[in-house]
Amino acid sequence: MTSDLSPVVAPTDVPEPPTSRPHRRVALLSESFQEFGSAARHSVTAFGMDRKRPDGDGVVTGTAVVAGRSVGVFAQDRAALGGSLGQVHAAKIARVLDHAAKARIPVIGLLDSGGARIQEGVASLDGYGAIFRRNVGLSGRVPQISVILGACAGGAVYSPALTDIVIMAADAHMFLTGPRVVKAVTHEDATPAELGGAAIHSRRSGVAHLVAPDEHAAIDLARQVLSYLPDSCWSAPPVVDPLPAEPMPDVPASHRTAYDVRSVIAGVVDAASFLELQQTFARNIVIGFGRVEGRPVGVVANQPCSRAGTLDIDSSEKAARFVRLCDAFGLPLVTLVDTPGFLPGLAQERGGVIRKGAKLLYAFAEATVPRVTVVLRKAYGGAYIVMNSRSLGADAVFAWPGAELAVMGAEGAIDIVWRRELERDPDSRPDLVVKYRAEAAAATKAAEGMSVDEIITPARTRDAVAATLRALSAGEPPRFRHDNLPQ
Repeated sequence: MTSDLSPVVAPTDVPEPPTSRPHRRVALLSESFQEFGSAARHSVTAFGMDRKRPDGDGVVTGTAVVAGRSVGVFAQDRAALGGSLGQVHAAKIARVLDHAAKARIPVIGLLDSGGARIQEGVASLDGYGAIFRRNVGLSGRVPQISVILGACAGGAVYSPALTDIVIMAADAHMFLTGPRVVKAVTHEDATPAELGGAAIHSRRSGVAHLVAPDEHAAIDLARQVLSYLPDSCWSAPPVVDPLPAEPMPDVPASHRTAYDVRSVIAGVVDAASFLELQQTFARNIVIGFGRVEGRPVGVVANQPCSRAGTLDIDSSEKAARFVRLCDAFGLPLVTLVDTPGFLPGLAQERGGVIRKGAKLLYAFAEATVPRVTVVLRKAYGGAYIVMNSRSLGADAVFAWPGAELAVMGAEGAIDIVWRRELERDPDSRPDLVVKYRAEAAAATKAAEGMSVDEIITPARTRDAVAATLRALSAGEPPRFRHDNLPQ
């Protein structure tokens, strides 16, 4: 049986420069660094390993100061034993995670490793298990950020998958089974980039939240992400000086005309504060961090210029985990709704859209952070409910003039409601559409039933959202709510 853990054989020692590459990477991340375990070495003697005992055992670990905040850091060293993970290597990472749990500080991992150290056998696998257990124990308690700067293969991939944010350098790759194993088992030829490059994980699998052109930019993205998150779930998110929003754009009145919802987001959050996550995966929904009056928020928005803003399997899972991330760390949620419903079709139903859509519904219903929803143009059917509706516990729901909230769109609804009338007089369709919109779908009807709190002009959106969040800012103190289970 071929192992799925893609172990690597430690190469012969490579002389270390005065300052190793992992140390340089840590220096890019932080203002200061206190290393521990620099003299740690494995004690394996089999397979000639007694002649390959570099100080540090292939990983640099310690605590750093990042933008004035204490952070646990580990950086794997590809030049020492291939960055392979053995018992001592794993114990050093586990110590960082234990320290983060006790100190209640974030953890940033800089990963560059070929996988399990084959010479150490099951001890290396147990090392992975020890790390994974700690990743799970920290989930939802302290932010965990993984930065993939080279190889991340075999069992190593599960640690980033358990963390909150995964950032990849453009030339990095991560996969559970390497090209040679895939070739041997499935007879498929694939390069590392084709199998698990940054393009694959940012566009197809959704594993990577952010991709950077090089390691410098990737490490800078880690600093940016950290600027939105608290030290732990027991701390408040960091606040910066507020900035005004960009002008609210003119959104097409026709519900069939596409537009980029990111322009609306820019009109709600502080200028230049929106950091979009998973931008090229499940493009029909937009998620990301922003700030409103200097305070971090999470933004979830349907994207009408991709699949008309429908919800589907991938977009539901993408948004669900982000909602849970924000709720776990106390970031209020701003939801912008413009969706005709869930994407229909055999592929979606057979792929489990019911189960996947329920994840987003569950995430919003479970969330206890302040939650504001704005219906921009339309919110139909189950997608209306799922997108942070009043019935799921939204603290405030606003709608723009002309917005529609209904079981389904007018064109389809009248074929059911007035089927006989249409059979007798097909020319009555336009009038019936107008009648349905006025009597069943208009935002004013939703406001009468208090499903919508207020109908506001687009220009007032920023003020309404900010005032609501401001009023709720003195709510319950930071606390542990739940973990951030991978989707």
